[in-house]
Amino acid sequence: MKPLIVITGASSGIGAAMAKAFSAKGHPLLLLARRLEPMQALALDNCMTISVDVTDGAAISEAIAQAVAKFGPVGCLINNAGVMLLGQADQQDPAEWSRMLNINVMGVLNGIHAVLADMKQRKTGTIINVSSIAGRKTFPNHAAYCATKFAVHALTENIREEVAMDDVRMITIAPGAVETELLSHTTNDDIKVGYEDWKQEMGGVIAPETIADAALFAFEQPQHVCVREIVLAATRQQP
Repeated sequence: MKPLIVITGASSGIGAAMAKAFSAKGHPLLLLARRLEPMQALALDNCMTISVDVTDGAAISEAIAQAVAKFGPVGCLINNAGVMLLGQADQQDPAEWSRMLNINVMGVLNGIHAVLADMKQRKTGTIINVSSIAGRKTFPNHAAYCATKFAVHALTENIREEVAMDDVRMITIAPGAVETELLSHTTNDDIKVGYEDWKQEMGGVIAPETIADAALFAFEQPQHVCVREIVLAATRQQP
């Protein structure tokens, strides 16, 4: 059996597309998200689905232990779960900042903590963190969101340097605008309308399957090759 792939935020969008892509390559899967039914509806072979909040590190570790007992060691963890809550720094509810920091940063760290020690011991493994172009440059109304994604870029590169000699790969994927449910998390209707107008101006955005293909490409490189970062967006996306 091929190595186990663990994907967080697998109930829709990029996570669901990644699940389908890696399943098509014959990998057993552990899919994690708060919503269980959409993951089950994917009906993929050799697939375990567990409802988990990524802010609960103990729950992530327990879920992964169950999958490892059934499918063997984790070959790749894809930290994809995330939330985007846009707003002006002087107007946005600070509770939205806390939610983004907990999911987008602590959720990533919780996943890493659950698998990294074993990967180092086995001298193999890959962790792919889904960040954003908003982790490389700033955008209007994105201050807190950018802060979380800049953090993902930084922690991924920092850990990559720490585990390089253990033959463990750390990869950042930084998409531009993607056709997912992410915008629906934002509570400011004016910002949502402006974002949708921006998507139309660029003639549409990239599909989740494009991000899944990028993740698969990076993972399928020989273990001694680490594609450190992939940045991809619609050609017409200017910023």
